[in-house]
Amino acid sequence: MIRLKKPKSEPKVSAGSMADIAFLLLIFFLVATTLMQDKGLMLQLPPDVPPTETPINERNLFKIRINSKNQFLIEEKVVDDLHNLKEEIMDFVLNPNSNPSLSVSPDKAIISIKTQRGTSYANFIDVLDEVKEAYYTMYGDRVGLSSKEFRALDKKNPSQNELYLIAREGLPMNISIAEPDKIN
Repeated sequence: MIRLKKPKSEPKVSAGSMADIAFLLLIFFLVATTLMQDKGLMLQLPPDVPPTETPINERNLFKIRINSKNQFLIEEKVVDDLHNLKEEIMDFVLNPNSNPSLSVSPDKAIISIKTQRGTSYANFIDVLDEVKEAYYTMYGDRVGLSSKEFRALDKKNPSQNELYLIAREGLPMNISIAEPDKIN
């Protein structure tokens, strides 16, 4: 008589608890993971009020345009880069030699930035950074600080807040960011 060997049964793994383990892992990663959030631009938007016509003396307006080909037009001059923009803005705003073609006074100076649709976001940010750096340099110069030290002032500290207010007195950061033009 021939005896047939019974095939050995393979060990079985119970799959009943696999779903529970998968859900536990999913919950763990949902709780332990932080998602990156866009910080966006730190711009304070003006309150929502109807626009009013305010007469602006053309002399007090420093115009910066960026076209859709990312070319800069600063005060009606085409420039390739922004390396002198900060100094030009500081001269325009402060007008140390009472030049009749520059702003009447620092509190009336307005820096106008206008773009076209298709302008690269990076170029707009570069221009905005240069304009703000010019203002921070002027503020810092007023109180004997560098622009970086001025930006690091803690407004909650009374002595540093006083420096901050002294530096900004009579020198508002007037930046006009107009809506982009359409490409013709």
